[in-house]
Amino acid sequence: MALTDDAIGKIKSMITSGELGPGDRLPREADLAARLGLSRSSLREAVRALSMIRVLDVRQGDGTYVTSLDPGVLLDALSFVVDFHRDDTVLQFLEVRRILEPAATALAAERMSASDIEKLQALLDELGPDPTLDALVANDLEFHRRIAAGAGNGVLCSLIEGLSAPTSRARVWRGLTQEGAVARTREQHQAIHDALAARRPDLARSWATIHIAGVEEWLRHAL
Repeated sequence: MALTDDAIGKIKSMITSGELGPGDRLPREADLAARLGLSRSSLREAVRALSMIRVLDVRQGDGTYVTSLDPGVLLDALSFVVDFHRDDTVLQFLEVRRILEPAATALAAERMSASDIEKLQALLDELGPDPTLDALVANDLEFHRRIAAGAGNGVLCSLIEGLSAPTSRARVWRGLTQEGAVARTREQHQAIHDALAARRPDLARSWATIHIAGVEEWLRHAL
């Protein structure tokens, strides 16, 4: 592992120094191993590890390339790691969401296009008067994903998307067990939308905080 870590560090240095940039092809394995003073097996393991976290892209028969290194690409690995969460850590994920999502919602009130805000209303209207719980949770995930994207910050959007999976189960539990949770969720979504449409960042932030804190508070009592 120490040799692999050393190999990872050397490839990372080539990228962070600018010697290799987004989209660049790495030298042939034999040449790169000799240049970096590494065994080919250590280099292979390092490339495999860096491809798993989306830093490198191994193309069969074509070589190995540096990815775009965009935040959305690099933070994609976050959702993979987050999938291993334990149920007793869901509250911690909700706490992080309560910090990030209101900030994203406030930014979206300033930056989200009028067209996208209209589409957000159409998304809410898709549910109809009596949606199933599965439809509500799917709609909820998409609603928050669009707002995060509307914040215009790729890093923030990727972090929020990466954290959404663990808390979706909590939203299902709440919908099944807490009286009035479904109606409250829909009311809060509408209030968030209306604040976005009115271009009121502070109000949008407040409603997003109330929305997430409600799930968090319920879960604290349920656990």
